[in-house]
Amino acid sequence: MSLIQPSASDPRYTKRNAVFVPPAAGKNIWAAGDTYTVKVGAEETNGSLTFLEATVPPGGGPDPHVHNDHDEAFYLISGELEFLNGDEWVKAGAGGFFFVPRGTRHRFINRGYHAARMIFFFTPGGIEELMVGSSAPARPGVSPSVEEVSMPPLIPELMERYGTEQLPDLGTS
Repeated sequence: MSLIQPSASDPRYTKRNAVFVPPAAGKNIWAAGDTYTVKVGAEETNGSLTFLEATVPPGGGPDPHVHNDHDEAFYLISGELEFLNGDEWVKAGAGGFFFVPRGTRHRFINRGYHAARMIFFFTPGGIEELMVGSSAPARPGVSPSVEEVSMPPLIPELMERYGTEQLPDLGTS
């Protein structure tokens, strides 16, 4: 610890590297019946993380899958979701946090009557390329139709690049 007080204009402390994303900003996509907004990805975070917000309507949520090269974490803002942890279901409500280490089979589903809202992120970043490539662009203020939310074919090259595998469903909780 230094006893010398640094100058307020010292370049070490005035460097501007923070990323700010306004509330309505981000890339909006429809996937697995949900609306996702990619707030930042690898490009904005120097590869550190991908951060998204999501609205998951009743019945929404992705099929079971595993990310072999990425950790994923979820924080529920409102509503209730069920998360698959390997072969066990966990119910989470507002304020619940769910961490999925790489290599863990998981999914989430909204079995309720109201949309759930959450934020989630991946480390490291980059996987947003797979998510955007496997989705449809969302239109603001419009709910997706059944045709628009059905998953486009997954892109095998992106699945392999981001160490992600689709897995069979285990059935309901």
